[in-house]
Amino acid sequence: MIDLRSDTVTRPTRGMLEAMSAASVGDDVWGDDPTVNRLEQVVAEQAGKEAAVFFPTGTQSNLAALMAHCQRGDEYIVGQDAHTYRYEGGGAAVLGSIQPQPIENAPDGTLPLENVRAAVKPDDSHFARTRLLALENTIGGKVLPESYVQEAERLVRALGIGFHLDGARAWNAGVASGRSIADICAPYDSVSLCFSKGLGAPIGSVLVGSRDRMDAARRWRKVLGGGMRQSGYLAAACQYALDHHVRRLSDDHANAQILAAGLGDIDEIRVKAAATNMVFAEVPADHCDPLRNYLRDNGILAAIGRSTRFVTHLDVGTDQMHRVVRTIKDYFQIQRSGRSGVAEVMSKQTGESTPYSSN
Repeated sequence: MIDLRSDTVTRPTRGMLEAMSAASVGDDVWGDDPTVNRLEQVVAEQAGKEAAVFFPTGTQSNLAALMAHCQRGDEYIVGQDAHTYRYEGGGAAVLGSIQPQPIENAPDGTLPLENVRAAVKPDDSHFARTRLLALENTIGGKVLPESYVQEAERLVRALGIGFHLDGARAWNAGVASGRSIADICAPYDSVSLCFSKGLGAPIGSVLVGSRDRMDAARRWRKVLGGGMRQSGYLAAACQYALDHHVRRLSDDHANAQILAAGLGDIDEIRVKAAATNMVFAEVPADHCDPLRNYLRDNGILAAIGRSTRFVTHLDVGTDQMHRVVRTIKDYFQIQRSGRSGVAEVMSKQTGESTPYSSN
């Protein structure tokens, strides 16, 4: 199967599995796992931060960061399309008692800073206290402009609030912009870095920031059920990904452009955006279910829906991108020609949707 639903669908490579099986482990809750300790040290150094904490998931890493910045009754400013607000089960409010203040994202994924400033509450008992601005990079595959992030940093410093980055695909942002992960992380007080998306590890995120804030996040990790024992086996996969899978992200970006160009040649499809390893396209509503089923019958999994997203990753290559384009073109050619067999394709109306998040 060619699976383009997300870059979370990758399987560990042979080298990664060997690294996992050879890992030295201890009890991470006691701080005794040498592989986890090494990963945290390496990631903190590469990100230019004092300390790091290993988490099982990006959702938990982000939530622990929010809870390390905010107390009960505080609020954080966040984008309407941001993963921490829209796709993480309302954890900040449900588990952290933190009020989200959503702002509509601009088309480039940024939050207009005049709207951010206007959303900050006065120091008054009537209002939740504004404690944090959270951004996401990449968001919808788009890299936040460096100049924008610099302006946002100046604003939060002037306001005296914290600055967090959901960096689920921060390495994609760095490779696409030619910048180091330290440059990407520099403006922020805390950054969640995910290994189970573009870098292809089976699990794992690392939160980086100041030592005091990471101590608080580690405490919240325990409260949230994220204290793991011999987690060095997982950390070894993340370390292998860090050592071997960062530079090759440019291959995913190139494959996304191949896919976008091929889809752009199909009259029935409108490519809306193509950035880093994501291609967003508009498919006519009456073709969504039949096309999804046709692709599946031809060995391709894709999230075809009202907002169709194709995601490239290390388990798909250039030849497979061309195969996807050919298969989609074949589908529409069959539809146009009315040859026998199209009725069967068009009748497979399962009504199923393939949900996905911006992350």
